[in-house]
Amino acid sequence: DGKIYDAYVIYPKNHTNEANFVEYFVYQIMPDILENKCGYKLCIYGRDIYPGEDAASAIEKRMQKSRRLIILLTHQLVNSKEDAYDQHIALYNALIQSDTKVILLEMETIGAYGNLQESLRFIIKQQGTIKWKEEHTVHPQSPSSKFWKQVRYHMPRTHRSS
Repeated sequence: DGKIYDAYVIYPKNHTNEANFVEYFVYQIMPDILENKCGYKLCIYGRDIYPGEDAASAIEKRMQKSRRLIILLTHQLVNSKEDAYDQHIALYNALIQSDTKVILLEMETIGAYGNLQESLRFIIKQQGTIKWKEEHTVHPQSPSSKFWKQVRYHMPRTHRSS
């Protein structure tokens, strides 16, 4: 299908304290489980998009080469006034071109979704979110936990020969 990645990961990129766990999750836990243990290929900004590349076009190209979009919902992402470019493009692709499936990971309880942009609310209404709960942090590396099973359910089938 011409895709290189199974999923493009969108997460808040500001460096606040709460983002520390999110970054740890994005750079350590997700690759460990989804790539090392389940055989997926993720595209993560900051790891797979290089300094010096035109970020906007790099993001767009990587998304087009991804089968899924994983958006990490955090208060920071929800309350951020300036829309992250990758989030904007992702939602546009998902809703307008509807060629990419979105997986929403609720990293902390967002509560009422009233603050979310309309496109995110629409996706949540259609398919809901997968909630990261504190108890997952005890054994975040277990691909058989309910959380990771739900994530894998929404991911494309892996093409590895096993």
